[in-house]
Amino acid sequence: MELKLLLDQPNKLPNIPKVAQQLISSFSSEDVSVDEIAQQLSADPALSAKLLRLANSAYFHLSRTIGTVDDALRMLGFVMVRNLVLGNSMATAFRNTKGMDLHQFWRYNLYTACAARWLAGRDGVNADLVFTVGLMHGIGQLHMHAGIPAAMAPLDRQLNVLDAGRAALEKQTLGFHYGDVGAELSKLWNFPAPIIDALRVVPDPLAAEEFSETAAWVHLGAWRARTEVLTMSEEQILASYPVEVGKRLKLDADWAPAHVAQFPGQTIATMPPLSALTEGLDAMLE
Repeated sequence: MELKLLLDQPNKLPNIPKVAQQLISSFSSEDVSVDEIAQQLSADPALSAKLLRLANSAYFHLSRTIGTVDDALRMLGFVMVRNLVLGNSMATAFRNTKGMDLHQFWRYNLYTACAARWLAGRDGVNADLVFTVGLMHGIGQLHMHAGIPAAMAPLDRQLNVLDAGRAALEKQTLGFHYGDVGAELSKLWNFPAPIIDALRVVPDPLAAEEFSETAAWVHLGAWRARTEVLTMSEEQILASYPVEVGKRLKLDADWAPAHVAQFPGQTIATMPPLSALTEGLDAMLE
């Protein structure tokens, strides 16, 4: 099957709110009107309520209550508000996707985004961009299940959609994988090139013609998320760690809880539990 045929189905392309489309445009715009975005968010009661709930969640540890969209923009920053709205918009757009455990899928994506952001933040990287790619990196799976359910069903029976080998199976069977689909969707939505390119190579960042650190951080975040969501054994966790990706990023494996025992006597900045890293943000995906 050709990737173009999957995307050339207007009735199956997800719809996203106008305000989310404007926020996507803001990635490439230096003169975005924050006031206009705030007005549009305020005009959507459901979205405003969810944004305020998120702003007041335990994730941000704020000392005072956020009562308005304007307050949220000032306290959290435009980039974080944009990420929250985009995440919610994507979850809403794909809410009726059949053939997948959507609760598990979005929990995995949220874990991936927060784990990748934590890792990238330690290295001084643009952690907000990493978070965006992490949250969106699996949308190709959703669109494939919506657009070609008959083709996806036998693959699902063979291998979980969250399995590390899933992209290779899709590539072998269909000629493309969920990263390709996610990248093409992002292109249709006019996301900037760095996000499009990163989404395409998250499944195998070392195979890309041009190495993307963003994709590599998300790849590691996805590994950490997978170990939790798929309740992998300690043996499976250690065996599946993407060693070469970590080396390319000059990252020792001591950040991962399962590896702590391999570094006796060291003071290690181990990643906090994923439930703590994401506390409160799950409301974004409801």
